[in-house]
Amino acid sequence: MAIQSYKNQAHMLVKNYLLADPFLPYTSILCGILACKVVYDLTDLISSFYIKTYPGLTKIQRVDWNIRAISTTHAIFVSTLSLYFVFWSDLFSDPQLSGLTVFRSSTLSTFGLGVSLGYFFSDLAMTLWQYPALGGIEYVIHHILSGIAVAYSMFTGEAQLYTYMVLISEVTTPEIHLRWYLDTAGMKKSIAYLINGIVIFIGWLIARVLLFGYMFYHVYLHYDQVMKMHTFGYVLVFGVPSALGILNMMWFGKIIRGLVKTLAKRRSRTKEADTDN
Repeated sequence: MAIQSYKNQAHMLVKNYLLADPFLPYTSILCGILACKVVYDLTDLISSFYIKTYPGLTKIQRVDWNIRAISTTHAIFVSTLSLYFVFWSDLFSDPQLSGLTVFRSSTLSTFGLGVSLGYFFSDLAMTLWQYPALGGIEYVIHHILSGIAVAYSMFTGEAQLYTYMVLISEVTTPEIHLRWYLDTAGMKKSIAYLINGIVIFIGWLIARVLLFGYMFYHVYLHYDQVMKMHTFGYVLVFGVPSALGILNMMWFGKIIRGLVKTLAKRRSRTKEADTDN
């Protein structure tokens, strides 16, 4: 009876306070920050025991290693949630649901944005703490713009569909970090490194170039609804994706140059091997 009583009290606490509408954003942000801390510590612990090269890394490399694990975990979580809301959920697609599309939200969509915001806070703090070792100014700008857009969408409930469209781009993050892990592990000349570069190119083209174009097309089709948003939200819908799109194109150029360079080196090594034989 005592155990059941504690369970009921815990259930009421979660339902009436932690997940209640007024507290949900703050609870989700806290969950995101705590999740980052847990993933960081687990990555450090597991890597120390099972990754032979990890103990030999410098302190900043180990920090970078663990932070990339956090970023990868967040990317898997938020990109999966984003794909669900944009392409499978009825929340933003069913015309029979009440309310305009740009003003629709749910407990899950708000909670997901809060967790993501907690990650952006944590990652930005680590980046500034170790600046510029963990990322340059473009990385800081990316996180600040993303954090502002996600926070506004979460607290107001406006344009959550477009926020999740942009967050789909996180699907490319695990591949980017895998490339760094392969490089750090001394596997830059491996076939896995080459395949990873091709996957990054394709994923980036779809998720961070073409999908951004689709988002702006969707905004064009629903421009009458976007006009009904608050001025700040209206500016964010156009300004943040545009700025992130420019950054994505800059990084895409680097990806293309890196892939071409890798292919050229591999072709050169193949020719040398053929000559030796």
